[in-house]
Amino acid sequence: MDRFRALYDRLILPNPAWVLVVFGLLLALAAVKFGQFRLDASAESLVLENDRSLEQYRAVNRRFTTSDDFLIVTYSPRDELFSEPGLADLRALRDELQALEAVGSTNSILNVPLLHSEALTLDTVDTEIKTLDQDEVPPDTARQALLDNPLYPNLLISEDARTTAIQVNLPTPERYFELLGERNRLRDKAAAGEASDAELAQLETASDAFIRYTERLGEERDATIDTVRAILEQYRDRAEIHLGGVPMIVSDMIRFIQNDLSTFGLGVLVFLVLTLAIIFRQWRWVLIPMLCCGFTVWMMVGFLGWAKWPVTVISANFVALLLIMTLSLTIHLIVRYREFQHDQPDAEPRAILSQTLMAMIKPCFYMAITTMVAFGSLTFSGIRPVIDFGWMMTLGLTVAFLITFLVFPCLIALLPPPLDARVTSDRVPFTDAFARFTERFGTTVLVASAIIAVLCAVGVSRLTVENSFIDYFKDSTEIHQGMITIDDRLGGTTPLDVVITDDPAPESATGDSDPFASGCDPFLDDCGEAETYRDTWYTYQKMRKLGQVHAYLDSLPETGKVLSIDTTLDILAQINQGERLDALELAFVPAAVPDDLQDVLLTPYISEEHDQARFSVRILETMPELRREALLNRIHEHLTTELGYEPDQVLFTGMTVMYNNMLQSLFDSQIKTIGVVFLAIMAMFLLLFRSLKLALIGIAPNVIAAGSVLGLMGWLGIPLDMMTITVAAITVGIAVDDTIHYIHRFKTEFSKDRDYLATMHRCHRSIGQAMFYTSLTIVAGFSILVLSNFIPTIYFGLFTGFAMFMALLGALTLLPRLIVMIKPFGPTDTD
Repeated sequence: MDRFRALYDRLILPNPAWVLVVFGLLLALAAVKFGQFRLDASAESLVLENDRSLEQYRAVNRRFTTSDDFLIVTYSPRDELFSEPGLADLRALRDELQALEAVGSTNSILNVPLLHSEALTLDTVDTEIKTLDQDEVPPDTARQALLDNPLYPNLLISEDARTTAIQVNLPTPERYFELLGERNRLRDKAAAGEASDAELAQLETASDAFIRYTERLGEERDATIDTVRAILEQYRDRAEIHLGGVPMIVSDMIRFIQNDLSTFGLGVLVFLVLTLAIIFRQWRWVLIPMLCCGFTVWMMVGFLGWAKWPVTVISANFVALLLIMTLSLTIHLIVRYREFQHDQPDAEPRAILSQTLMAMIKPCFYMAITTMVAFGSLTFSGIRPVIDFGWMMTLGLTVAFLITFLVFPCLIALLPPPLDARVTSDRVPFTDAFARFTERFGTTVLVASAIIAVLCAVGVSRLTVENSFIDYFKDSTEIHQGMITIDDRLGGTTPLDVVITDDPAPESATGDSDPFASGCDPFLDDCGEAETYRDTWYTYQKMRKLGQVHAYLDSLPETGKVLSIDTTLDILAQINQGERLDALELAFVPAAVPDDLQDVLLTPYISEEHDQARFSVRILETMPELRREALLNRIHEHLTTELGYEPDQVLFTGMTVMYNNMLQSLFDSQIKTIGVVFLAIMAMFLLLFRSLKLALIGIAPNVIAAGSVLGLMGWLGIPLDMMTITVAAITVGIAVDDTIHYIHRFKTEFSKDRDYLATMHRCHRSIGQAMFYTSLTIVAGFSILVLSNFIPTIYFGLFTGFAMFMALLGALTLLPRLIVMIKPFGPTDTD
């Protein structure tokens, strides 16, 4: 402590202006990289650490020449769609969208082939297929042809033919995949410890190139989406139009993050200014804390820019959290400073400042360390964005502590606050009411705490992790409205790919074996189990088995549109006058399908090169009973037990799988993070207080605070999600601040008269005020988050505010009651 006093007395307090000048240079250096600060709402930012599902998803998309890089425009005209004016309006809209530079192509009822000609057969398919774009097809005929086609209903047209969709394809340039592949190759080599110094340098270069290219691609996508929205606006007087698709969702999520960072960061700042002005009634006690908060955020934004460390959906709240955590530190300093002013009204401002710093640096350091431990525990979650959030906040708290104990004293030295009536008043603070209540109703406090603990335990047991992605957005948002329309009328929103790998060749099969040796012709007959192995999917037995998979997937209530090679066979059967293809015709399907239809009817579903068949499934995201994990397990069990596929032959990919992997890890992750938090804080308490009794006493109100928020979520049926998983750990981290300050002050005050009750009253009148003001500002600050369009952010704000209220209540009632009852500081003088 003497070293700190010497540092302040000799270097900082005598030269506050020069210290601020040097600090200003650091702020300028941080500002240089503000332009590198970026947001990330890509698939990579929402997956588990080391989750290979994203790579599998990309590989399957490239293998089957399919992609989710498209926008969906749902179009429900106010008048009849299948009329000359209705189709003309749709065509005009389609043409405007297709003319955009970033649009590779569009798919709609206007350009897809119609199967209505009586002359259409397998032999004439090249010449007899017609489209609304290129041929004179009567609207009523086109309507019926589209509804009769197995491919289009619930995909491009609703079953009542009132709603149609335009698929606006935004192809990802090949350069993106080249850069991604190079980065991943070097990253894997580095992770395995096999990369040379030159390859590590190449990895940094490749990562930078990939980030720059991705940012540029994102900016171009955003501009395209804005242009699409402007085009759609011109048609809204004639039709009900919604925009959907993965690129739009990503773009809007980034916009929501930007809005939360700017609007809510500013909103939190305004709330904090008002709260400080109401509490302290002095402009210095508003300006100085706000400068400390602003400088902390400034430095962190600059650091993230220098480090090229993106902010994700989860870590977007780091601005609000840093503002509040920094403010918590400064409020404790302000309250302590004013206490010394009250006790020593004639003392020099610099002497009071020195006393304040020496009295508060130790508990504030302990507070910062334990809060860092709480946020650091998030690195055990296994979820990449949660891990990043933990590290960001750990670093941010370090910056907050250093700035508070550097900038705050310098500003106070330059702008010493005068005495006012509120400081010199001997009025008993209202926080003493909590002490009187605890003294009088101590048993009630213990019983109520036990009841709350039981209710929390029951609530935690009711927690779930299943939720719908649509529930992340308010009803008024375009994402929400578009998802409902697509789910209800166009076959589902969230993609799931089920990939089947072909049966391996029997050991007896040889390359020159006679396929007719068994007496069964595999081209003409259903040879059943006796069918000779041939390296092709287009055999009767294999297609029949794939048809069974398709029928099962289509029968599930959670699935909407299901597409596979079986859909293609249904189309070919329709062309074949309603007759299913026999074994010989199946063998010639690849040759029978025209080249210009191969990418529509064959390659999205069969990869002969990789011996795989793909089923494209759309999940009904708005279904209340949707349970992704149970659905995937049920599908896997049916395919492996009922249909006889080996477990390693069945692969699930797609956004549904990656999102489900993240969700299912949440509960386990929550247990891990909370367990690590409490163990680490217990260890910190033992180290700080050198007493097991005090450690256990200190942890009790924090357990109830964390348990209350999780228990309330369980009782209300609100599932864990990407944001709420962090609330419990954050709550403990913030709530433990009150515990440390209170115990530290209690120990100091108790040494004066060794009277537990008198000490409790003195602590409530002093540190109790700081705790109350801090909690009040936190609750007020987080309340602004309810205005977000992102529902997890709203939950984050509400539950964090509620948890802080519970933490304050516990620190002002349960904590002092346990101290008075257990007497961890030894007996009183009268004992």
